[in-house]
Amino acid sequence: MGRPFGVPVYVSPSWFLVAALITWVFGDQLDRVLPDLGPIRYLVSLFFAVAFYASVLVHELAHTVAALRFKLPVRRIQLQFFGGVSEIEKESETPGREFVLAFVGPLLSLLLAGAFYLGMKAVDPATVPGVLLAGLMISNLLVAAFNLLPGLPLDGGRMLRAVIWGITGKPMAGTVAAAWVGRGLAVAVLIGLPLLTQTGTLGNRTGEIGGMNTVMDALLAAILAAIIWTGAGNSLRMARLRQHLPELRARTLTRRAIPVENATPLSEALRRANEAGARALVIVDGHGDPTAIVRETAIASVPEHRRPWVAVSTLAQDLTDGMKVSADLTGEELLDHLRATPASEYLVLEPAGTIYGVLSTLDVEKAFVKAMARPQS
Repeated sequence: MGRPFGVPVYVSPSWFLVAALITWVFGDQLDRVLPDLGPIRYLVSLFFAVAFYASVLVHELAHTVAALRFKLPVRRIQLQFFGGVSEIEKESETPGREFVLAFVGPLLSLLLAGAFYLGMKAVDPATVPGVLLAGLMISNLLVAAFNLLPGLPLDGGRMLRAVIWGITGKPMAGTVAAAWVGRGLAVAVLIGLPLLTQTGTLGNRTGEIGGMNTVMDALLAAILAAIIWTGAGNSLRMARLRQHLPELRARTLTRRAIPVENATPLSEALRRANEAGARALVIVDGHGDPTAIVRETAIASVPEHRRPWVAVSTLAQDLTDGMKVSADLTGEELLDHLRATPASEYLVLEPAGTIYGVLSTLDVEKAFVKAMARPQS
């Protein structure tokens, strides 16, 4: 939908479902307040749905601007079912920055609510602008209040994480605590929201309670609880992932390789590799400079009786700059490099430029899964 501050904004297909739901519900409310509008009330309601998600976008842009200010890359902003998300690719370096990064979103929502309140004072409340401004004020207050709840994946959960991180000096401790509080919130929403609506605590007239309203309240509570519970679990998994990322080292995962020339028969190349205890083949030119990597899957596809007549050059992939990896890369830097240039194998080089070996994507995946399966320390 655009690239504010250089960050692409996308609208999820689920947004259209929510927009239709808001249009329907808010249209019924308008019929009670402004009955003279007639069918045009649904056009006004659609405008409200778009304006509300524009407010959500401002909320997410606050997170994005803060992240960019702290030199944290933001992949994209996505508006989706029940709000939006700013996909920040790296963690904050300090708990103070984490707190600020989380707090600016609800702060902007509160400021928007204040601006809409001031706008209400300038118009007649019994008009379309008055009703729209009142609805936007209330919705932004709800967005701010909901996001300030102290449990992941909400902004309040990130603020709680930052506080515990600052006290203990352990970001993982903050994540675990905030994630479990988030799961507690999910259970509270699942049970508490229907109870509040059924008892009229949220301002429902007792005559309106029951039937379809009860089903809708229970469905809304279940969806919200599922989103919070899932988000809390994802936060735990991502924290565990980042905890184990330093274990991924290009140097330790690299297979030993031997250099071979273009015309070398595959059987001869494999014989040399077996003698040297190597598991990969790198094609070099007459000066000894690497030009290609012989693909492991291509080797496996050649029957053994044909290998003496197949040259390694026919099974190789030419090297590009992105397929050359420093042996000193670790963790996120290593994964970022592999994501930037997808390939099955990479040539690993020493800082001096000499060949260290070949890194297989399959080996990286296996190491990653093994690290994630290890009991948490």
